[in-house]
Amino acid sequence: MSKVIDFSGGDDFCSRGFMHTNPKDSNLFFPLGRHVDVYFPRKRSRVSAPFIFTGEVRQQSSIEVLPDACLFEVFRRLSGGQERSACACVSKRWLMLLSSIHRDEIFPAISNNGPEEHDNTSMSEKADEASKPKEKVEFVDSSVVKTVNKEEFEGTDSDGFLSRCLEGKKATDVRLASIAVGTGSRGGLGKLSIHGSSSTRGLTNLGLRAIGRGCPSLRYLSLWNLSSIGDEGLLEIASGARFLEKLDLCHCPAITDKGLIAIAMNCPNLMSVTIESCTNIGNESLKALGHYCPNLKCITVKNCALVSDQGIACLFSSAGHVLSKAKLEALDISDVSLAVIGHYGSAMTNLALLDLQNVNDKGFWVMGKGQGLQKLKVLSITACRGISDSGLEALGDGCPNLKLFGLRKNLLVSDTGMVKFARAAVTLESLQLEECHRITQCGIFHILANCGGKLKAIALANCLGIRDINFVFPLTSICHSLQSLVVHNCPGFGDVGLAILGRMCPKLIQLELSGLQGITDAGLLLLVHSLEAGLIKLNLSGSVNLTDNSVVAITKLHGETLEVMNLDGCKYLTDITLSEIAWNCSVLSELDVSKCGITDSGIASLAGAEQRSLQMFSLAGCSFVSDKSLPFLGVLGKTLVGLNIQRCNAISSSSIDLLLEQLWRCDVLY
Repeated sequence: MSKVIDFSGGDDFCSRGFMHTNPKDSNLFFPLGRHVDVYFPRKRSRVSAPFIFTGEVRQQSSIEVLPDACLFEVFRRLSGGQERSACACVSKRWLMLLSSIHRDEIFPAISNNGPEEHDNTSMSEKADEASKPKEKVEFVDSSVVKTVNKEEFEGTDSDGFLSRCLEGKKATDVRLASIAVGTGSRGGLGKLSIHGSSSTRGLTNLGLRAIGRGCPSLRYLSLWNLSSIGDEGLLEIASGARFLEKLDLCHCPAITDKGLIAIAMNCPNLMSVTIESCTNIGNESLKALGHYCPNLKCITVKNCALVSDQGIACLFSSAGHVLSKAKLEALDISDVSLAVIGHYGSAMTNLALLDLQNVNDKGFWVMGKGQGLQKLKVLSITACRGISDSGLEALGDGCPNLKLFGLRKNLLVSDTGMVKFARAAVTLESLQLEECHRITQCGIFHILANCGGKLKAIALANCLGIRDINFVFPLTSICHSLQSLVVHNCPGFGDVGLAILGRMCPKLIQLELSGLQGITDAGLLLLVHSLEAGLIKLNLSGSVNLTDNSVVAITKLHGETLEVMNLDGCKYLTDITLSEIAWNCSVLSELDVSKCGITDSGIASLAGAEQRSLQMFSLAGCSFVSDKSLPFLGVLGKTLVGLNIQRCNAISSSSIDLLLEQLWRCDVLY
């Protein structure tokens, strides 16, 4: 290139950009005289050029007069990445030409010793090159020269790949072309995410063409909310980025089966595919993925109207022996798809079925009886209204290695089905139930008594059927394995349930009783006195009827082990609670007393603790905390990394400013 435009790269290149919009017209601004003195930054020698005045300024010949075909031939002979990057800084035209050159089209480099062979640098050597200090480059974006530090648009993720994320109006063809040219000599781009918005107007298939031709090492591509990207862009990715491993397509209406089939046929390393709300992608794409991608392990298909039983059946019958994770949501599929999954999903370990309105209990029954889900460990069923007790029992029998099960938004499964499921799923460790209104408190206690001694965690949320009932369990009905209990917003759950749980689950170390207005100090004290192991995490947020008595008892019994305590919204708690926490909880790292009745005295007591390990502290909505707490908050700030004083109206703005200066290492919300 230096022989063509008389510049040799390196120090000869002007890193500050051109002085004028049109480089050819720069001689118009030089002083008149017999000789023109031209000074270039970072040049040592002075160049004198004769000047002939003829009444009009004569335009100098420029390489810009060459057609694109000639410039293409010139650019493809640039061997070094630094030279290509430098040329890309000249103009948008040069940048787009350089980005259109495929790596295979680059001519063998020519050095002083003669012709060299093609670049055979290994990926590891390119990765080493990427670790070198970044220098500043300049490129033209919409005819405006901008100085951009490579550090701003190139990051290295934990896998060692260069990654880039463009959002909104930052996603343009020029930026993608700059990335493609700039990263070519540094190992190439490994991950690219483009999140479009209503302001995304400068991105077309040309941008993806530049990435496809200039980034053969691309491993991960994510396209979100991009109506201007179609099959042409994906075809370029398919032909250039053959090492692609993960593809995410979300809200891309212009992409059809043609583009995704090309990816499947040309990217054999593809392991993960997500297709969400793509109205023109259907069964043919799933069929191609199952047929051409031998390494496909994870598939997500959500809200694609053209996907039916045919596509799901073809996918699992072809790739069921390698697919380990699948998520199917809001699809027009029936029991046929569930039957195919249950028969061919021999490698499946994680399966999520959400909002499948056309599947019935028969489909779940056949899926369980298919005996193909022997390796399944995680199963989540949400808003599939067809499943009932018989289907759930069959799933328990057909998934002998199931460890986590979640059932949400179901109106048909009752205590009978859940108890039979728990007996069949002998390896179950975690159970999550949400908005399952036919499940009662009796059913939960039967599950605990018949879980086989493996159940470690149970979470109940928004289950209206869980209400206190008076009944007696035999003393042998004890679940020694349960360590975590979550009961959230179940209005019928009260003190009776807490007392029974205390007798049945003595090994609890994580307890969350949030949004329960029916529990009082009496029930909570019965529970915490029955616990043999020390509590580590306690969440009582929204339990408005609790007072200092229960919290004081908890700190005395479990203060040596408590690490996290959430008392948000317990309005009857006072400074006594903070005083006991300061005295008994030596390893507490997170404390939330938002909307409680504490005052400055409580903050002072907490700050006076001998051993302080508090890192996160929330006082949001504590109206009795005033400026007098400022010095005590400063003392606590020696260990704090997060402090929330939002809606503390008695703290003045000037005190907040002083606190921000004092706690400069702490993230303060105010």
